[in-house]
Amino acid sequence: MTTLFSRVIAGDLPGRFVWQDPEITAFLSIAPLRPGHTLVVPRREVDQWTDADGALLARCFEVAQAVGRGVQRAWDAPRAGLVVAGFEVPHMHIHVAPVWDMSDFDFSKAKPEEDQSALDEAATKLRSALLELGYEQAREAGL
Repeated sequence: MTTLFSRVIAGDLPGRFVWQDPEITAFLSIAPLRPGHTLVVPRREVDQWTDADGALLARCFEVAQAVGRGVQRAWDAPRAGLVVAGFEVPHMHIHVAPVWDMSDFDFSKAKPEEDQSALDEAATKLRSALLELGYEQAREAGL
């Protein structure tokens, strides 16, 4: 069965993309912990991170690191938080968000963003930061 994330990646559902490459994509969460909360997702459907082969897992974390640098720059955050939970959608994904303290990791506070323009602005801000850092994959995501 096709996952929700595969439908977003295919363009069947809307997504605010900030990274595109042949193996990995990244798009904003529609229920962010904080503005800039991004999901790094392999294009290939893999249920759990423990099921991913080493090369794919390494690539996902390379992209998560780049996105982390971008969220730190875009929101002037002291840290980029990273969480691999995997309960929401049966398609491996890494949560990356700008964080200021441990309370920023409280998923019970994540609520669907009702202001769609806020998601658009956050995506533009993050793509710009990634481009400033030299990540051309952000340009592909904005097309």
